[in-house]
Amino acid sequence: MKKSLLISTVVLASGLFAASGLYAEQEGVMSLRSQSLDVQDPPEKMKNFPKENLNLPLSYVQQPPLIPHHIRGYKVEKKNNKCLTCHSFKNYKRYGATKISVTHFTDREGKALSDVSPRRYFCLQCHVPQVQAKPLIENTFKPTGALSE
Repeated sequence: MKKSLLISTVVLASGLFAASGLYAEQEGVMSLRSQSLDVQDPPEKMKNFPKENLNLPLSYVQQPPLIPHHIRGYKVEKKNNKCLTCHSFKNYKRYGATKISVTHFTDREGKALSDVSPRRYFCLQCHVPQVQAKPLIENTFKPTGALSE
């Protein structure tokens, strides 16, 4: 039983690997709705990050701040968080980085913690890098209220 399950898994995985190779050879990018998208810039050109340490404008109330630098190779795992190297209370001044918010040190009940809350430890769940690139599709989003220019 276990041997046949292993063989089935290997066959399935090799089929998926072959299918991903076929997809890579296709031209264009497909949306989740199976519409072909015309990509303006190939991925290797999408490295134009805003000037380092620039405060990027927010688009809506309570928006997590955007990351104005690359994060390639950053590990945010159970025992290692590269973001905290620069953004922790201990190191932010030395690196000239934004200090992690005190809201990241409270649990669900609002109780203060001595370390970053587990629900706030994985930074990339909310914070994303912002690049200056042409959008893949038209966007008509406008900031609300006091945030609009």
